[in-house]
Amino acid sequence: MVTAADPGETRTSVWLSPGHGAPARRRSEAPSGLDRDRITGATVRLLDAEGLARFSMRRLAAGLGVTAMSLYWYVDTKHDLLELALDRALGELPLPRSAPAAPAEPPTAALADPVAPADPVAEGWPGRLRSLAGGYRRLLAEHPWVAPLTAAYPNIGPHARAFDSAVQRLLDATGLAGACRTGANLAVSQFLHGCGGAARRAPDGDFALALDVLIAGIEAKAAARPAT
Repeated sequence: MVTAADPGETRTSVWLSPGHGAPARRRSEAPSGLDRDRITGATVRLLDAEGLARFSMRRLAAGLGVTAMSLYWYVDTKHDLLELALDRALGELPLPRSAPAAPAEPPTAALADPVAPADPVAEGWPGRLRSLAGGYRRLLAEHPWVAPLTAAYPNIGPHARAFDSAVQRLLDATGLAGACRTGANLAVSQFLHGCGGAARRAPDGDFALALDVLIAGIEAKAAARPAT
């Protein structure tokens, strides 16, 4: 099991370190043929191939054809590298665009794919939520190690922040405020991160139905809000 820090160890997120955690070593002494981007990409591939439990700096170095110590010219710890890999994977998630200025008309025909509509912007915030949830579900299915790492690390890399911003823009479009907005934010967040297990267990139809229930609940709260 991966934890945010080893027992007795206090660590700072790689994203909060000066220079995003790049070790302060002289570049002229760094091994040739390596860079942080290449190492991060290799980490993602190794995690996909062998899983989180089997990941080690030694295995990663062997795949790159270097010594394990060579990697520490670019990252201080394995935890830093896993944080970098996590944000790299989150960067694969397509984020829905903002809704148009004028509200779109509701769809007149059933969508071919209720989890990921063809034009989420035209469907308003419910369509964008379906698109975002469907994409995140697929991401977690393709990278099973992402779910446990999101629980272990603070998720403050650039792609994680872009993901959070997309969720906040989506919630802005619901018109909810105050406690209702807070509750909707929690419900959406828990649903999205709960996809980690659902990606392998729940059939697509069940997932789409659960998403419909979530959307209906938010719509009901939005419809019941006092007129201003």
